[in-house]
Amino acid sequence: MHAYNRLPSSGHSSPSAPSSPRLRSKPAPRFPGQPAPKTLPQHLASHFLSLLLRRQGIFLFAPLIYISAVLFYMDTLSFHNLPPPHYAPPGSIYRSPQLYANLRPEMESDNSTADAISTIWRNSYKGGEWTPCIDKSSRGLPESNGYIYIEANGGLNQQRTSICNAVAVAGYLNATLIIPHFHFHSIWRDPSKFSDIYDEEFFIKTLANDVRVVDKVPGLIMERFDHNMTNVYNFRIKAWSSVSYYRGTVLPKMVEEQIIRISPFANRLSFDAPPAVQQLRCLANYEALRFSNSILSLGQTLVTRMKERSANNSGKYISVHLRFEEDMVAFSCCIYDGGDKEKIDMDAARERGWRGKFTKRGKVIHPGAIRINGKCPLTPLEATMISEDLTMNTIKVGLMLRGMGFGKSTSIYLASGKIYDSERHMKPLLEMFPLLQTKEMLTSHEELAPFQNYSSRMAAIDYTVCLHSEVFVTTQGGNFPHFLLGHRRFLYGGHSRTIRPDKRKLALLYDNPNIGWKSFKRQMLNIRAHSDSKGIEIKRPSDSVYSVPCPDCMRRSNKTEVLKSSSAT
Repeated sequence: MHAYNRLPSSGHSSPSAPSSPRLRSKPAPRFPGQPAPKTLPQHLASHFLSLLLRRQGIFLFAPLIYISAVLFYMDTLSFHNLPPPHYAPPGSIYRSPQLYANLRPEMESDNSTADAISTIWRNSYKGGEWTPCIDKSSRGLPESNGYIYIEANGGLNQQRTSICNAVAVAGYLNATLIIPHFHFHSIWRDPSKFSDIYDEEFFIKTLANDVRVVDKVPGLIMERFDHNMTNVYNFRIKAWSSVSYYRGTVLPKMVEEQIIRISPFANRLSFDAPPAVQQLRCLANYEALRFSNSILSLGQTLVTRMKERSANNSGKYISVHLRFEEDMVAFSCCIYDGGDKEKIDMDAARERGWRGKFTKRGKVIHPGAIRINGKCPLTPLEATMISEDLTMNTIKVGLMLRGMGFGKSTSIYLASGKIYDSERHMKPLLEMFPLLQTKEMLTSHEELAPFQNYSSRMAAIDYTVCLHSEVFVTTQGGNFPHFLLGHRRFLYGGHSRTIRPDKRKLALLYDNPNIGWKSFKRQMLNIRAHSDSKGIEIKRPSDSVYSVPCPDCMRRSNKTEVLKSSSAT
């Protein structure tokens, strides 16, 4: 007996019994008008349609059915044309050694242009210059609403953010600011106090008519807390909080308690704030914060020495901020050429500084992708194994600067902490720029000794020398270049005079060992020109006045001032 399928949409049934697999007889003859027997796929389709029509809930499984069909289809494709498993996307690995070897002969023989340092900012001020404009109060301060004590965390310039924001908040709330306390960090390991880095007396005096600043809390108030600051109410404020939050939440508590503590405080105030608050930020950053006499004295001495060594370029020199310290390399998770030793060093540094952060279960790190995205610190040196016993060295920063037109006669100041594996990495850079200097090279042991065990004080010396250079080159983001951009704009008519390379573009260029010198140089000159065009920028709501001071801290110069400035240069 034959089995039959019944479709609700059909008024008749159709036979579905196939012939026996053991019998290979001819198919039964069909009479005119009789439908052809259904194949197995047709029977499956019939069953499927029957289920859909009877139970509409089956549509809930439609996405699963679709995905299954796609996977089934993909399984039928051939993948022989796909790259092998070891294929690396462009820009994800280092090919700079080959690039350097190919470019070096032409680079060394290129005398087609004059040194770029004499012409780099020739067209910088076509849109007009800007002049510092910070309004200071000339009247006395009203009675204080209470005291604010903040703990500034991080390195030198993250602490600077905390200080300037604290001044702004204290002024806005009509509070008395206690000299900020610097939090000791396991990475920077610098126990310096405010007065060790900044001129505390000058800071208090400069802010006298705008914000009341004291070095300690009155004893009568601290008696309530057993003279222990940890007993004072601590606000845990979210990052980038608005001034309205401080007015509505922080102020009432401060009036009630007479003193409040905010720890940590970095980045706890929104970039977008009323003009009066921005003016207080400007006053704190560009005028009130001056380095201590010892730091300022040595910093200015190094500036003088750099200018003396740059006599062939009218005293003009380049400063390069290079972030290739061990902690920076470790935090980036980028892979360089140090092999097993590098891996051991970096794993230890990550565990020492960020215990468990990079070894969490399920955390996946893709160094190649990090490099493609331009997140890897530019190296003073890149080395790759040419043979088992020979390494070839090259320099990203050096190639970039030579491509931009800076020759061997250019004086360079290298601002950096202790460079990882410095002996190996620095040698080629010195070969390309023999007039390169560091603070260690410019000073005697006796001059630098008082600062050497204090990372923030050493960074402050670098900051001073970079501030007064003709060109500042930043190779990595962070608070150091963030503040220097704004400070240089404040000093140089609104223009940062800073080269900010596109590291994603650089990653692709350095991954092309076949590019010619002329083509490479053209790309570098484009990056240089782009930096010039972005020298003067107007602050957007999401920007910081510490890097973009126009127009909150500066105003446009009138035509007379511009003409005087042009004739002076």
